[in-house]
Amino acid sequence: MNSMCIGVVGAGLMGHGIAQVFLEDGRFDVSVYDAAPGLIETVQERIASNLKALGRPAVSFAKLKLSDNISEALSGCQIVFEAVPEKLEIKHHVMRQIEAVVSGECIIASNTSVIPIGHIGEAVSKKDRLVGTHWWNPPFLIPLVEVVQATATNQQVVERTISLLESVGKVAVHVRKDVPGFVGNRLQHALWREAIALVSQGICDARTVDLVVKNSFGLRLPVLGPLENADLVGLDLTQDIHAVILPTLDSTSWPNRIVTNSVRDGNLGMKSGKGFYEWTHSSAQDVREQLLAYLAAALKERGDAQA
Repeated sequence: MNSMCIGVVGAGLMGHGIAQVFLEDGRFDVSVYDAAPGLIETVQERIASNLKALGRPAVSFAKLKLSDNISEALSGCQIVFEAVPEKLEIKHHVMRQIEAVVSGECIIASNTSVIPIGHIGEAVSKKDRLVGTHWWNPPFLIPLVEVVQATATNQQVVERTISLLESVGKVAVHVRKDVPGFVGNRLQHALWREAIALVSQGICDARTVDLVVKNSFGLRLPVLGPLENADLVGLDLTQDIHAVILPTLDSTSWPNRIVTNSVRDGNLGMKSGKGFYEWTHSSAQDVREQLLAYLAAALKERGDAQA
């Protein structure tokens, strides 16, 4: 594994973070491709900035190759992580490019939040070597990677991918069925749907929703998952609660009107200055910095506890 070459296609938010994970490990050669010269040229600077902000040691950039030529970038790679924008037509185009230049044994891994891997695989001919790897943002801090097995994915490809990710400290989980959103985002957006519905129905405001989550069950989640919690309180109580509450939960199968109206009006959240809250550049930056600091501290505490 010491001579293994990792390819990354896409030098944006996720791509440069994935590259950073393997560079920090130190055993791998990492090659990053992006067609945009302005973006590819800043990868090293962004990785260095991430490391400095987190107080982590510098990495050897001698192991990093950057290129706007996909054939040059991916030649000799044993696995390639595709991390381009979440649009199926773009992923199809890039998948065809990747398959045309890598070896027949190279694993092709698609990083996507919700698109089924089988849909992405419609663009490749050798579908058995395509696997989903849903990294979470920021990939150099969030431990989880969901490894998604599409119908055509070879079992050994899944196992090799999980083994590689675990070797660089990731919590790699096997998603056995290729459903939209996989596991994490199905859970996350089920919560978001109900949270948005509570606001839309006038039951409470956005601040109340967030205060309730952050000051109740949200505190337990790092050490007590939902199914552990169900067992803790008892499945008999769980059954009784569900009999009352489930019929009343929001079950709409389309984005809530409060979201569609906001998007129509250009109120997109932090990026536009208004969403569920009003945002300034400073207040948005404060939230981002608080999140990174919290994640870094939580992971350090976890590592110290395991040492």
